[in-house]
Amino acid sequence: MAGELLANARRHTQGPYALRVRPMESGRLWVAVWDSEPRVPAGFRDGEPYGPPPVDAERGRGLQIVRACADVVGVSVLRELGASKGAKLLWVECPAK
Repeated sequence: MAGELLANARRHTQGPYALRVRPMESGRLWVAVWDSEPRVPAGFRDGEPYGPPPVDAERGRGLQIVRACADVVGVSVLRELGASKGAKLLWVECPAK
């Protein structure tokens, strides 16, 4: 999951990005990737259906795999006052196996 989130940050943003992995209670992990692009990908938008890509598509399955493997997914859009641009933090929770 971390690799897919990092690959998406690398591919779809112009600025820096960072990974954070934090152990949680009960043997769980919190995995998050921050990047400098405030747009939220379709796989993390609330209430938006996120279906599979066409069968002949060469990409577009990564966030589906992340969602299938994670117990919980979330996003925080980070905006600076007076700034025209912000950032985002995509995160997942999963069992630490």
